[in-house]
Amino acid sequence: MKILNKISSSNSTSVNGTPYVRIFGRWLAAILTVFFIYSPAVSAKEGSLEKIIAIVDDDVLLASELNERVEQILNKIKQSGQQDPPMDQLKKDILDQLILENIQMQLARRAGLRISDAQLTASVERIARQNNMTLDQFREALKAEGQSYISFREQVRKDTILQQIQKGNVNQRIKVTPQEITNFLESEEGASVTAPEYRMLHTLIPIPAKGDGTAAEKAQQLADELFEKIKNGQDYAKTIRSNGQIELSISDLGWRKSKDLPGIFSGLAATLEKNETAAPLKSDGGYHLVKLLDKRGDGEIIPQTKASHILLKPSAIRDDKETEAALEALRQRAINGEDFSELAREHSEDIGSAAEGGDLGWTSPGQMVPVFQNAMELTKAGEISSVFRSQFGWHVLRVAERRDEDVTDRLRDNMAHSFIHKRKYDDELQSWLQKIRDEAYVDVK
Repeated sequence: MKILNKISSSNSTSVNGTPYVRIFGRWLAAILTVFFIYSPAVSAKEGSLEKIIAIVDDDVLLASELNERVEQILNKIKQSGQQDPPMDQLKKDILDQLILENIQMQLARRAGLRISDAQLTASVERIARQNNMTLDQFREALKAEGQSYISFREQVRKDTILQQIQKGNVNQRIKVTPQEITNFLESEEGASVTAPEYRMLHTLIPIPAKGDGTAAEKAQQLADELFEKIKNGQDYAKTIRSNGQIELSISDLGWRKSKDLPGIFSGLAATLEKNETAAPLKSDGGYHLVKLLDKRGDGEIIPQTKASHILLKPSAIRDDKETEAALEALRQRAINGEDFSELAREHSEDIGSAAEGGDLGWTSPGQMVPVFQNAMELTKAGEISSVFRSQFGWHVLRVAERRDEDVTDRLRDNMAHSFIHKRKYDDELQSWLQKIRDEAYVDVK
């Protein structure tokens, strides 16, 4: 079953000087040690005393936690058919992992990081969908594997918190410079990573292996007939499936770069327009009909809007209706000829744009909240919108102009930035994990 993977580290180092803020942790840990020695912590399963195996800053690790994780790992090793590793080394590695997880969870608690039940349920539902199951089916699958659904949820919660605390601390340590992006894009690796991707449909009209020349002619004739119908506007899938002669299958090849497409039409992708079907291609196996469904990373054109707005917010001295009425009055003044930019400078309560006369610059779809985006789309260039409300308050906007912008280079820069950032992330993560491990007070019993 596909579940979230936990970050693990087997790097264990000694504590080189304990910062002042850790001193309290030592005393608290000592108190907890006395408490657990003289106050019986009873295991719900076995009714036995819990054994502390490590003190980690302000917390402790129990033998039951180690044993449970060891059992999980051994079960996975058994299921994979691999040989069990030496038990002493396995326990040491898992203990190091638990210590590192414990340190991170304490950092998360101090930072107030929480995952709500609603967020957790959404995450579990997403995992279920990834496994092509409903949530109920996923529960049953876990049960069949001997796993508790409640325990699984809590493990997802923990993994999510670990991922967030890692990202929050590691991302701020990573810097990607413009020169690094340029160098990467000019490299062979960069050209490969940022190469355009294509999504294509493919159908093979086969020539029987033992067929004679007549069979080949029939296959070619059918391929040509289907191509002509599609070229003249008929639907690709319906035309293929209702050909009236033989049963043909349609394969969605998914998103692929040219080099990852079948060789016979890898060079064809870049020559096709979106929704265009290529003329039949012949191979030893038959005739191929290929349709380009979509492409990305090449000639990416998006509509952009240049607009300005005035924002008024309800307050203790001006309720919602009064705010709407005040903005409607400003709108009428602009319609009657007053300068919209000057009205925005004088009255708009959007501190980010008021000084610029309400100018929002060029915006792309998805940059603005949906209600604002919808108002921009409904307003013609050179006109002023109706008054409308968003979560920020009441708005009126003026659309200056529209354009179609080629953002291919920007997208490639973004892809390069993401690739370089990800490559640096793994190194920085290990460095950060080592740092917090070195700074923590850890006493293994």
